[in-house]
Formats: sequence, structure tokens, C-alpha cells
Amino acid sequence: MAIRDGIVAWLGSDDVGRDQFADADVVDLDGAFVAPAFVDSHIHLTATGLTLSGLDLRAATSRQHCLQLIADHAAAHPEQIVWGDGWDESTWPDNTPPTTADLDDLLGERPAYLARVDVHSALASSALRRQIPDLPTAAGFADQLPLSGDAHSLARAVARDQLTGTQLAEARAAALDAAARAGIVAVHECAGPGIGGLTDWQELRATEHGVDVIGYWGEAVTSAARARELLAETGAHGLAGDLFVDGSLGSHTAWLHRPYTDAPHCIGDCHLEPDAVAAHVRACTQAGVTAGFHVIGDAAVTAAVDAFEQAVDELGVVAVARCGHRLEHLEMVTAEQAAKLGAWGVIASMQPNFDALWGGDQNMYARRLGVERARQLNPFALLASQGVPLAFGSDAPVTGLDPWASVRAAAQHHNPDSAVSVRAAFAAATRGGWRAAGVRDGLTGTMTPGAPASYAVWDAGELEVSAPSNAVQRWSTDPRSRVAALPRLSHTEALPRCRQTVHRGAVIYG
Repeated sequence: MAIRDGIVAWLGSDDVGRDQFADADVVDLDGAFVAPAFVDSHIHLTATGLTLSGLDLRAATSRQHCLQLIADHAAAHPEQIVWGDGWDESTWPDNTPPTTADLDDLLGERPAYLARVDVHSALASSALRRQIPDLPTAAGFADQLPLSGDAHSLARAVARDQLTGTQLAEARAAALDAAARAGIVAVHECAGPGIGGLTDWQELRATEHGVDVIGYWGEAVTSAARARELLAETGAHGLAGDLFVDGSLGSHTAWLHRPYTDAPHCIGDCHLEPDAVAAHVRACTQAGVTAGFHVIGDAAVTAAVDAFEQAVDELGVVAVARCGHRLEHLEMVTAEQAAKLGAWGVIASMQPNFDALWGGDQNMYARRLGVERARQLNPFALLASQGVPLAFGSDAPVTGLDPWASVRAAAQHHNPDSAVSVRAAFAAATRGGWRAAGVRDGLTGTMTPGAPASYAVWDAGELEVSAPSNAVQRWSTDPRSRVAALPRLSHTEALPRCRQTVHRGAVIYG
């Protein structure tokens, strides 16, 4: 491959290349695997960095282990608020999170904020709770249990204000460095007033790094004029991302048509009423701006699909399709809804590692919803079959920055009927992310002459030409087959390790 001025200038056999470009600087990759770099279509960079550089509770294997990790971190950082992320009681033997009293016994008068893995509920110590006068009257308040809903939002905002500027800057840099190490050259930052706020987003935009940050601002509007103003004020790429219609399944806050199996009196939370969802889609479509929402539960998905349908009826399918509207997560969707989304050009920004973590007949999804509903979650094959463009991401810090794990999870879905091929999953994690951001030149995200030289170099094992799961896998690295080979991604083999990441011809890692 020959690269000139950050562009792939030529691709071909080794002997011809050395003859054609005799004066070039030659880099011998010694048998490494080279592929288009990844794009993460949904991330929260500052929160990810705080997890990388701070208290990561995803390693906790029990309630007691979680408390020990909190105690160890607090002892090592005596002058800071105890901020942590990632605990998941659904994987613990007793399925029970720590209580407020447990935190107080450990921490005394120190404020502590500890988000659940989905970041839709959190443990909060009494010292932090006392700083929020209106907390006991907020929706989602519980004295000893994790805070959810409005109560969680209040606690998170107060806790975040106690993080120093240095902590936040280091966190952003750590997250961007981690993305580059993972072979990622662009991320879709899902920002908003209820996530990190405008200051965090502006400081993130001002951070110089080789990884592109494509921002979405999750704030609802009711007029085209306000949509344009808000885009100008924020510098965001669209009014989408985590504009919350609902919450998460793990925290019982995803909005459902039927109650949770393990909480029969609960159908979750509606954070944005259907009329407001419809108004936002209409305003953004009139302004030619990307709209989008966080939707997980089937009631939330219905509200979003109905809103797009109203916009199609009023403004026409072309007006809707040209905007590149998107839905984040989209875990519960019917075949009829998928067909409509495909016809309207609505993009599904999804996280395959959700199924890897919580799918299957014995895990969190099945406990929350029952086996029958759980098996229908994250239906990648259904959406792809109906022409819905797929873009894959991590939702970090909810899951780790590991794009190959996402590709494997999509291809090895717990429900085989919902899986897509490795090739389709890889496309969703590379070209799909660029297309979701409006880059539709047919070149970006590929390795063909004329494309930006954005690629990663990997230490990988055996390569195979991907075929449908019901066909024989064809073993070949022969370029004459014109079908790209990809690493084998079985659970018995190590995932590829990134050796170098290059973006537009510049090395950003390695």
C-alpha cells in the first residue's frame, strides 16, 4: 500500500509496489494484519476516562468485593470525592447492591458517587446526599437503595462538580489515548445537559488529539429555528445521541409496554413524552438536522418510531431520510418497526457487547424480562434485513473499548437468528460509523485508492473469509478472491492486538 499526503495512493502486490515507488519510505509490517480503523458510534469520553484513571467497579464479583474495591480506592485517594463506575449486581451471587449504610460504614463523612454499569442509577453516600436538599422529594429517591431517575441526575450533577479540572482533563486524554490504542480513529461523543453539561463538551472539543470527536447534543427542541441555534451554540454534529426517552433495563428504568418480570408493578420511566419526541423530530427535520434518541424499552422505541412516522406523513420521506436521524441502543424493536426505519433511512447505533454481557437465558435480560422477551433483544439481523444502517459502538464506560469484541459479539449473538456475519459486523464498526456521521463518499472507512489512510495494524492469528453461519467458512488470504479475509473471532482464540493506529496518514498510536 502506498500512502501520499494522508491518502491511499495505490494498492497492489509487493514487487510491483517497490518498483513503482522506488524512492518511498518503506515500512515492513512483518506479516501483520492491516484493516480500516474502527469508529465508535456511541461513547462518553470524560466518564470513560474517569473509569480508566479512577475506580472501575466492573471487576467486582460480589457485593463484598465491590465494597473492598471502594475502600481500597478511598484509602489511596484521601483528598478526593469517591467517584466510581461499573458495578453490576446482576452478576453477583446474591444479586444485591450495597446500601447507603454500607457506604457510610466504609467512608464516614466522605461524599461518594458510584454509578451502576448502565449509568442510570447510582449508590450515593449520606455525605453526598446531604448536599442535595431536594433529593428526598425527587423521583427515583430511595433511602438505602441506589438512586434512579431525577434523584440520580441530581446526585450525579453535584458529585461531578466536586471533580477538579485536572481530573477531568486527565480523564479526557486517557479516554482518547485508549481509543487510539484500540484501533479507533473517530468516536461519536453523546453529550448533553444531563450528561456532562456544556462546559465538559466545550472542553472536550478543545482537546487536541489524533482521534476525531464527532459530537451529538442531547437536548430537545420544538422549532427549526431553535434547532439551528442550538447546533451553532454547541458546535455539535446533530441533536441526537443520549436524548433520553427512557433509561436502562438493568436499573428497571427502560420504558416498557408490559411490566418487568422481576418487578411486576414497574414499567420503567418515560423521560421524554411522545409529543415532545415528535416535536423534536419535526423541528430537526425542518432544519435539516440529525435528530435522535436514547431508546431501549419497547414503549420508548414505539414513541420514537411513531414520531418519525408523523414527520414522514407531514414532511415527506425524502425530508426525513436526508437528515440521517438515528436511534441509540434500539434493543427492543419489532419487524414492522424495523421495516419502517429502513424505509426512512433511520440509523441504528447499537452496542453488541450488551448481548455478550447480559444476553442468554440465564443472565440479566432474562431475569428482567423473561426468556421469551429477552431472546428478541438487539436483533441485528432483523434490522439489517430491513435495510436499517447499522453503526456499532461501546457506550463506554458501560462496556470496554474493544471493537473486535463488539464484532465478535454481533456475529456470536446469544440468539443465532439475531446474529450477523463477521464481515457485516466489521462494516458496522468501521464504515457504518462514518456513514452514521454523514460521511458517505464511498471511500472513507475502506482501504482503496483515494480513501483517507486511516487504518490499524494488528497482531492476529488465522484469517478466514467470512460466510453465512450456515455455509462453510472458506480459508484463504488470496487477494485474487476479492473477498477480504478477517481474523478468526472464536471465543477460544485471543482477539487481535493493536500494534499501530494511523489516521489520515499520521501515526496516532504505536
